[in-house]
Amino acid sequence: MTTQAVIIGGSHAGVQLCASLRQNGWTGQILMISDEPGLPYHRPPLSKGYLSGQAARTDLLIRSSDFYEKQRIDRSFAQVKEIDRQSHRIILADGREVVYDKLALCLGARPRPLVVPGADLAGVHYLRTTSDIEAIKDELAGVVHVVIVGAGYIGLELAASLRALGIAVTVLETADRVLQRVTAPQVSEFYARVHREEGVQIRTGIIITALEGSVEKNRVRGVRCADGELIEAGLVIVGIGVQPNVELAQAAGLVVDNGILIDAHGCTSDPDIVAAGDCANHFSSLYGRRIRLESVPNAIEHAKVAAATLCGKPGQISALPWFWSDQFDLKLQIAGLNAGHDKVVVRGNYQSGRSFSCFYFNNDRLIAADCVNRAQEFLLSKRLIAEKVLIDSEMLADERFSMESLLTTGQS
Repeated sequence: MTTQAVIIGGSHAGVQLCASLRQNGWTGQILMISDEPGLPYHRPPLSKGYLSGQAARTDLLIRSSDFYEKQRIDRSFAQVKEIDRQSHRIILADGREVVYDKLALCLGARPRPLVVPGADLAGVHYLRTTSDIEAIKDELAGVVHVVIVGAGYIGLELAASLRALGIAVTVLETADRVLQRVTAPQVSEFYARVHREEGVQIRTGIIITALEGSVEKNRVRGVRCADGELIEAGLVIVGIGVQPNVELAQAAGLVVDNGILIDAHGCTSDPDIVAAGDCANHFSSLYGRRIRLESVPNAIEHAKVAAATLCGKPGQISALPWFWSDQFDLKLQIAGLNAGHDKVVVRGNYQSGRSFSCFYFNNDRLIAADCVNRAQEFLLSKRLIAEKVLIDSEMLADERFSMESLLTTGQS
């Protein structure tokens, strides 16, 4: 009898799961079901190179069509309606049923909606898929001014890409500073400065009460703020975070809490079902708590471990989280998670120039680092954090000292 592994979701996690299943000896059938037509693609470039025109559609592909043929991976474009765990069946929206022996949920996440009057007007966009970015690109012709709601990484990346196209941009943020949820004030100050130098209007502490449109076209024409001001906009793009797609898993009776709960081996509460990527919540032994991460490296790590588990070779989810963001000529590389930090140390000058690193400590131990245009310091930070090296924070701040030397002088 031929066994079948079914992957729901044509994402980074889904593609990696397919590859890792074959690498770990899975000889049965593999079926990937995706609710997007076409080959799976990289999402991070959508707000960067693809929007600015520096990357073509073919550049986005995670794997070429040859990969799926050679690895004997079937693909299906369909919406999944239900998972029947008892009968090991997946019911599709068109009524078809698919039988699985092992199931992988790579359901991803979706943009968090802006809940204000007028949010459904034409000209209001979110960014998650190629369809989203194509809709934005189609409407940019003739647009003089774009308002971006949200000063997180997506919002700032979009702002940088739009400025590269010569479009006027205003970024509106409810918090008191950009990137407030994820970075130290020094990093926020740096990015606000650079964006303003590049011509982006950054406005913080803004409460949006409505999006207003022209009566004749039912199209957005501006953003109304709590103080009564109307900020005119030819286009509005909302980037206020995402929420994990857990409804399918929840309806199937799997344990869900800010994502689908998985163990260290990628397993859900059902031993025949694994989950990976933005939708999955795992326990981090490094940080001593459960975390749900939205990043490509995390999705790939989850997928590799989950695939090994399905093949009877369970490993452990243990890689250090890391992220990146490209804005203008800035390459931000982030090692670790800074939640719970009690001290911040800066290496370099964040108030001028475009290169520095920000280190986060907890109880004198380095737990995270934000490195801007400092690739070597990012790589060294990953090692220092993962190896739990105790280091002198003041020495780290002094650029006369080599970070590499801290790997030998520090103590675990």
